[in-house]
Amino acid sequence: MAKVTKAVFPVAGYGTRFLPATKAIPKEMLPILDKPLIQFAAEEAISAGIKTLIFVTSRVKRALEDHFDSNPDLEEVLRSKGKCQLADLVHDTIPADVECIFVRQREQLGLGHAVLCAEPIVGREPFAVLLPDDFIVPDSSGTTATLVEAFERTGKTQISVMTVDGPDISKYGVVRPGKNGPNVAGLIEKPPYDEAPSNLASIGRYVLSPEIFAVLHQLPPGAGGEIQLADAINHQAEMGEVQAVTLSGDRYDCGSVEGFLAATMRVARDKGYL
Repeated sequence: MAKVTKAVFPVAGYGTRFLPATKAIPKEMLPILDKPLIQFAAEEAISAGIKTLIFVTSRVKRALEDHFDSNPDLEEVLRSKGKCQLADLVHDTIPADVECIFVRQREQLGLGHAVLCAEPIVGREPFAVLLPDDFIVPDSSGTTATLVEAFERTGKTQISVMTVDGPDISKYGVVRPGKNGPNVAGLIEKPPYDEAPSNLASIGRYVLSPEIFAVLHQLPPGAGGEIQLADAINHQAEMGEVQAVTLSGDRYDCGSVEGFLAATMRVARDKGYL
């Protein structure tokens, strides 16, 4: 079975719920204490064995490239002042054997379209997709690592799911469970609460087979007039090619101010600041 060594990070959004803070600063660069949101997602991918990080960006996201690039001037200043530990921290943002590639999404036409933007780099390999807005507190196994292991064992697309009870389920892609174990029969994007096929919500972690690209190319626009990744996964699920892995860590929606604050408080408690 092919190894999963590439990950896609769709990060072209405007972050309008955080304006005016995100007028000039990408939402993904907002810090959870002393580390930007995007770095948590990158570290999760790297811990799963990913060696190529593909960031699907827009023209206003240059700060993301700068963050993952080297900064010799800053390192030199820090070392000249005896702050070698900080210099090492800046230098080691990502390991030396991990490559970062940045791709422009010229128009925001949906998550499925963002994934398609990475196709020339991903090629015919399986790959992970991580949505940095979904902040997952690291656990002993690692969410992406668990999905990678399941894919490499089965060859089937893997999605991370969690239980959401009540009307909030309509905010997610919702799983239509298959008959056996982790199998997924379908994935419905943001159904009305009374039409949701289950209380299992798909969250922003996936490991996808490369066949997803052919499906995305053929998809008509879905919800919101956009190319929806959930619709492509639904097509694969109907063919018996998708499984679900239940999230084991704690997840916070950092696409909202409330979720971002809750994640910050959680990390502060874990680090002993509170």
